[in-house]
Formats: sequence, C-alpha cells, structure tokens
Amino acid sequence: MGLMYSYGELKDFVDHCGRCPLSQTRNRAVMGKGNLHSPVLFIAEAPGRNEDRDGIPFTGRSGELFDRLLGEIGMNREEIYLTNIVKCHPPGNRDPKPEEQETCIPYLKYETLLLRPKLIVCLGRIAAQRIIRPDFRITREHGTFLERKHVWLTAVYHPSAVLRDETKLPQMQEDFRRIREKLDETVE
Repeated sequence: MGLMYSYGELKDFVDHCGRCPLSQTRNRAVMGKGNLHSPVLFIAEAPGRNEDRDGIPFTGRSGELFDRLLGEIGMNREEIYLTNIVKCHPPGNRDPKPEEQETCIPYLKYETLLLRPKLIVCLGRIAAQRIIRPDFRITREHGTFLERKHVWLTAVYHPSAVLRDETKLPQMQEDFRRIREKLDETVE
C-alpha cells in the first residue's frame, strides 16, 4: 500500500481483506469510524462480538462507557476517530496474536496517515504495547504523555477493564480530562 489511497479505497481493502486467518471467522471487518479531520485518534486492539455483528467500533457496554467518558469532557464520536489495530474479531474475544497484528498494522498506519492526528490515545494494554512500546505498563503509565514525530501519545484503560473493575473509573475519568487539556493545548 505504498500509493496514496482515499479513505473509501482503504475501507474497501479492509472490507475484503483475506490476509490472515481472522478473515475466515469474522462476520464483518470493522474499519475505523469518525471524523477524518479529528485531531485525536483512539486506538483499541480488536473488534468484539458486537462490533463484528454491527461493523462499527465500540458498540455494546464498552461503547456506552466510552461515549459517557467522552461526554464528560464535552466531546462526542462525531469529533473523534476511533479504530482498532486488528480489523477482525478474534474468536472467543481472545487477544489478537502478534502475527495478526503484524498483518493488519499497515491498515492502521494508513488510517493514521490519512488522519494526521495531533494526539493518539491507546485504549488498553495491547494497543499501548503495540503503539507506544512493547513493555508499556498500563497500570503504572496510563494517562502519561510522550511525543513522537510531533504527535502526542498516551494510553488509558480499555473501557471493558473498567467495566470489570469499577475502581478504575476515577482514574479513567482523570485520564480523559488530561486528554482534553492536551488537545486544548495542542490545537489552537
């Protein structure tokens, strides 16, 4: 994918992708969704069962919590872009394997090139370890920022982790407030 493709062409590649075994078990590939001019890009690891059915990232309870967290900082999905490292649902909701991530990462790189975000937010450990660095510790480092190639990077807990352990919610809310502050600083 060396040439410049449009968003529609990229979505078509993703929708018809057969590059890894996940394409054999999915119902639908799940391309990212949102504002293509957004300064902020949220990246999770893979579509879940609901997303596989709906073809939309972050539906179900995780999506509801994500929308609530956005709302608390005065934002909504129309203002952001949301995607996954892997575009197909791993069977049984397992973590995507490194080779599946590797096969799918060109799509994410292309989405990022098309979007040119000022801030990338990794949702969860797997995304953080893939995007920020392999030994990223989400429990210790969530909500911290680093700059790489003029883009700010941060990671927060995955909404499903907060649903499993509600004591993480205040930390997640604080991390979202920091994301808002960083965006306001970065985008004059």
